[in-house]
Amino acid sequence: MAGNTFGHLFRITTFGESHGGCVGVVIDGCPPNFEISRDEIQRELDRRKPGQSSITSPRKEQDEIHILSGVLDGKTTGTPILLLAYNKDANPKDYQHLKDLYRPGHADFTFQMKYGIRDWKGSGRASARETLGRVAAGSIAKKYLKEKLNIEIFSFVEQVGDIKTDIDINKVTLDNIESNIIRCPDKKIAEKMIKLIESVRDEGDSIGGVVRGVIKNVPVGLGEPVFDKLPADLGKAMLSINAVKGFEIGSGFEGVKLSGSEHNDEFYIDDQKKIRTKTNCAGGTLGGISNGETIHFRVAIKPVSTIRKQQSTININKKQITLNATGRHDPCVLPRAISIIDAMSALVLMDHYLRHKAQNL
Repeated sequence: MAGNTFGHLFRITTFGESHGGCVGVVIDGCPPNFEISRDEIQRELDRRKPGQSSITSPRKEQDEIHILSGVLDGKTTGTPILLLAYNKDANPKDYQHLKDLYRPGHADFTFQMKYGIRDWKGSGRASARETLGRVAAGSIAKKYLKEKLNIEIFSFVEQVGDIKTDIDINKVTLDNIESNIIRCPDKKIAEKMIKLIESVRDEGDSIGGVVRGVIKNVPVGLGEPVFDKLPADLGKAMLSINAVKGFEIGSGFEGVKLSGSEHNDEFYIDDQKKIRTKTNCAGGTLGGISNGETIHFRVAIKPVSTIRKQQSTININKKQITLNATGRHDPCVLPRAISIIDAMSALVLMDHYLRHKAQNL
């Protein structure tokens, strides 16, 4: 397999290139008779599209989604769903000067070595434009999980550079995430983040950070005990996103500072007679299976590779040259990555829910 497909029972295959004719996704395994509309999918895509604010790429793509199969009279039919968006603001000439060189931090070199050919127009499949299909598919999974299981999925910008919020995830809502252009629910910290990004942008540079993912109301029992552990699949999902360099769940790397007695999540019976844990260092899973607590994780995203600052690189003739990059790029990709992380969370949970149902008839 060429690595363009994700999932088992709820399976998606994305297609298209950054400056090609279109991008999109085929969804297979979506349950029938589920109501979904173009507007519901579009709302999620609007959170991902470029040109949203002064700290995102100025490329003007409306990302208008088209439902071409698998939906009849507003309901899924159980057959493959094809979702597609045409590229309207593609501008390949911006990349003409990059055709014969390898950009630092990009996949130009590795794609050329692997395939013997590469799409130099905006990175082709290596472009984050590919993620449009993920978000479109994820919007359906996200709605299904919310309506059928009351699972709530959201993420927010927790850190940009060395500026970080320590906001309690239990106090975060979608409204306060969407209240500013950086999508950090902590207003004062958000203002500092925005100023840092603007400063870096004005210098012709870029900056990265950390996104916190949160999944609430997950039923007990999702995930497989060995290779397809729920956190393992979440990790793969997040690490498959462009520019992601790290993933941790629960206490993550900070957990190594604790003793076993501090890190173990002790059980108790709550007022509704449900088995709960007093703490949640495990991040909502035990043995790779959801334990009913909130799943929370962190995703580290590197600085955007294309910058206006002069850099040294190699061309296809193996000669050292100086690169002066141009084009339309984000100084910080985090505010647009939120919708992608939400989508990948939903795709993983949806797939594991269907697998759980199939196994426990």
